[in-house]
Amino acid sequence: MTKLPVLDVRALRKTFTLHLREGLQLPVLHGVSLSVHRGECLALVGPSGQGKSTLMKCLYGSYGADAGEILVHGADGRTLDLVSATPQQLLALRRRALAYVSQFLRVLPRVSALEVVAERAMTAGETDEQRARARAAELLSRLNLPQGLWGLPPATFSGGEQQRVNIARGFIAPAELLLLDEPTASLDALNRRVVVQLIEEAKARGTAIVGIFHDEEVREAVASRCHTMASAPAVSSHEHKEAA
Repeated sequence: MTKLPVLDVRALRKTFTLHLREGLQLPVLHGVSLSVHRGECLALVGPSGQGKSTLMKCLYGSYGADAGEILVHGADGRTLDLVSATPQQLLALRRRALAYVSQFLRVLPRVSALEVVAERAMTAGETDEQRARARAAELLSRLNLPQGLWGLPPATFSGGEQQRVNIARGFIAPAELLLLDEPTASLDALNRRVVVQLIEEAKARGTAIVGIFHDEEVREAVASRCHTMASAPAVSSHEHKEAA
C-alpha cells in the first residue's frame, strides 16, 4: 500500500485584488499541485514574483486560497484541508505538527531570545520549561549566537542574529511539516553550514520540508527535488473587462 504524503497540494489558486487600483486582479498561484513525503525536502524554484512566498504563506495558513486543496496527512491518521480549516484547527496543527521559519522574526517585545525559542517547544507540548530552555540554549549555542544576547529581546539584534533566533525556534520542536522561507538569507558561511546540518537531521527524523533557497549551494545540499513555479497569467481589471 502506497503511503500518503505528509503534504498534498491540489490545483491551488490565489489571486490578490488591488482595491486601490480599481479592482486590479493579480493572479499569483494558478493551479499549483505538489506533494511531499516524510524525509523529503522539496525546494520551490523560479524567478522572483512567481508566488513562492505566497505559496508558503498559504501552506502555513497566513493567506487563504481561492480554490484547491492543501491536505496535511498527519502521523495520527488525520487529514486536514487547510483551505477549509477553521482557525482553531489551524492553530492546533501549528502546535503539534507544523513549523515555519519565515524571512522575518515577529515576536512580542521585551521577551528574551531564550524565551522566544523555548516557548515554541512548550507550546508544542514536547517538554517542560526547564528542558525547553536547555534545548533552546543548545540551539542558540550551535547557531553561534553569543550567550550575552540570550537574555535580551531579539528586536535589538542585527538581521543575522534575529534570523538565528528564528531558525532555532523553527527547529526546536519536532514537526511533521516544516516550511523554510529563505532560512539562510542573512547568515554567514559558518551558520549556513549549521542550518544545512539541522535540515539534514530533520529529514532523517522523517520531517517533510518545503523550502525556498536562493542560495544554490544550500539548495543543492538539502533538496531532495525541486518544484518550478509556473509564470502567472497577465493581470486584469474591471476596466479591461468593460473595454472588452
